[in-house]
Amino acid sequence: MKITGFETFQVPPRWLFLAIHTDEGVTGWGEPVVEGHAETVQTAVESMMEPLIGADPLRIEDHWQRGFRAGFYRGGPILSATAAG
Repeated sequence: MKITGFETFQVPPRWLFLAIHTDEGVTGWGEPVVEGHAETVQTAVESMMEPLIGADPLRIEDHWQRGFRAGFYRGGPILSATAAG
């Protein structure tokens, strides 16, 4: 199974939902949001998802480690919400 794409859905006043699609028709859902900063988290999701296209969605820990720890700046509420979603 491979990740083929993703979509974000911003729902007023403050929610953001993430759908991750696979080549086997499985869609995973998450809620990556920091209240009042949905647009910022949406941009972070787009940035973190691009390298995951084509990856195995079942390697959750690897994806989390890469997204949360691999960058120069680690942690914080935006990256934490993005990784959680």
